[in-house]
Amino acid sequence: MKSSSRIDGSICGAILSSRPSSRWPAPGFFQNRRLCGRCSIEARSQRRHYESNTVPRTASTPPSNNLIPQLPPRSLLSVSRTTPESPAAHQKNQRRFGHAVATPVASDTFWQQARPSPSKKELLSYVDQYDDQDSVDEHLEFFRDPYRRGYAPDNGPEVTVSNREEDVRFPSRDETKPADEREHKILRELRSAVLKRLRNPLRASADEVYNLYRQLPEPRMPYLSGALRHQLLRAIGVTEKKDSKSMLRYFAVIADVKNSGFPLLRAEWNTAMSYASRYVGVSTDSETESALSLWREMEQDAGIKGNDVTFNIMFDVASKAGNFTLAEMIYKEMENRGHRFNRYHHVSLIHFFGLKMDGDGVRAAYKEMVESGEMIDSLVLNCVIAGLLRSGEEDAAARVYERMKASHKKAPEMPERNYATQKVVTRVLMMFAKVGKEHPEMRNSFQALTPMTPNLSTFRILIYHYAVKLGDLESVAKYLDEMKFFEVPLHGAVFLSLFKGFNAHGGYDGSAWSEQRLQSVWTALLQALDNQTSGLYIDTWLVIWALRAFDRCSSPEAVLEAYDALSSRWELEPADIEFLMGFLHNLLKKRQGGVTLLEDSLDIRSSGRGKTTAAKEWGGIDNA
Repeated sequence: MKSSSRIDGSICGAILSSRPSSRWPAPGFFQNRRLCGRCSIEARSQRRHYESNTVPRTASTPPSNNLIPQLPPRSLLSVSRTTPESPAAHQKNQRRFGHAVATPVASDTFWQQARPSPSKKELLSYVDQYDDQDSVDEHLEFFRDPYRRGYAPDNGPEVTVSNREEDVRFPSRDETKPADEREHKILRELRSAVLKRLRNPLRASADEVYNLYRQLPEPRMPYLSGALRHQLLRAIGVTEKKDSKSMLRYFAVIADVKNSGFPLLRAEWNTAMSYASRYVGVSTDSETESALSLWREMEQDAGIKGNDVTFNIMFDVASKAGNFTLAEMIYKEMENRGHRFNRYHHVSLIHFFGLKMDGDGVRAAYKEMVESGEMIDSLVLNCVIAGLLRSGEEDAAARVYERMKASHKKAPEMPERNYATQKVVTRVLMMFAKVGKEHPEMRNSFQALTPMTPNLSTFRILIYHYAVKLGDLESVAKYLDEMKFFEVPLHGAVFLSLFKGFNAHGGYDGSAWSEQRLQSVWTALLQALDNQTSGLYIDTWLVIWALRAFDRCSSPEAVLEAYDALSSRWELEPADIEFLMGFLHNLLKKRQGGVTLLEDSLDIRSSGRGKTTAAKEWGGIDNA
């Protein structure tokens, strides 16, 4: 430990006077030159005292028994000789140390003696050496190399996902994790709910199936047999509308499967890609990247090649995200792999040219679909109408619509179209196309059975374009009347387009989108909600655009009345309700007197419940 130069001189004297040996102090003593001034003076006096008693050695003088390390270095001796010493100082040193020094000190001739020099071998013997010892440069290179020997760490064994039938079906019911009585009951209820939903999606909801699955203790997958595992994924993967909730629910089960080490089927990978790309209304680059990541994982990690469904999903999300370059690359890769186009691919190609606003491309894709032998129904014609409208060809789209109307008298009687029947109809049409390609003489009879009349999607496309894009209220009224003629029920998307039209084109004198017409649409919406019309429900988007329409065309009081009317009828999550409260506050604070009106409404709501309860209900809207 390094001694401080400010140590008291008395301490240094005590250390020097307590030395038990009369031999010369160790060299380390003289090397510490920073103890204190008094210590240095006494050390020099001590050296001069010893030098005066040193007897020069000759060749006949026997060597001293003292160890060599006790002799001072020659440099110190030369320094001490240059310093004269008085007899008084010599006597003072003798009195101070209280003993006589009889040990002779070696002269300069000792350091000039020839001593045997150790060889390299002897020096190396001090430290163990190895035969394959590397050089210093090699060791430095070793530490410079990030991989520490010029190669990356071993990747370990190549693990692949097995697609053999026995592995896909693993575990059997006898190989599942042992369960107690409570877990057996949950498994029976889960199996029953899964089978009900697979037979008829309306008999059991996906939430019901998922909640039963969540009741199992973690890890949950080992309790399920292979067959039940795949049935569970099919049950929760089938949903009428893909949203963030259904997407997170499906991916939670997928994560449990992967964490348990069980393989996924190609159909399950495709469903995951579909959820990753279609859980939002408008696909963006983020959804495209998520779908590409899953596709890469399926083919590279799981070793499962994509099929025609995979390519249709990827082509669809790339097109809707506006990444037409990627869509064309996927189209070429599909052709290189030899996948044949089916109904889905042809419709996606028509939609692709519509997004590019290429009316001639829409016609060419439609012509190719007809010549390939696929069945043409209302869905295909709706896609053509949407593409032509997006390309600015309203007259061409109107002609397609008129031809669809003309086929109404010849159309067969169809059952009510819902999500379940739509999937069945699609499978039947694909079967018709397959049989018609093998037996061309039967194709015309199959096409005669295919519905081509306007349906809800047709009117949604037309009303949205003429209401939001063009602001043509007269055409909108015409299509609403024809909806009644074709007995097409009202849908929330129709009201959503109407409210968007009032927000975009109303709010000024002389506008056809007047407050009176808005009140008529509003009355029809409330009446349809009270009658519990199928397919009509209140979500956040409907509330937002209804409030915006009243804010644009009417007064703040009408906005609050509309909010109260919808809030008494909706069934929303608490987070959605809080969001809508914040939206209402931000909407009204832009209008003169809107904040005061909102505060008065808060006072009314607080009556009978207490101010604190109302404040909690409306709390946080300033930060929304």
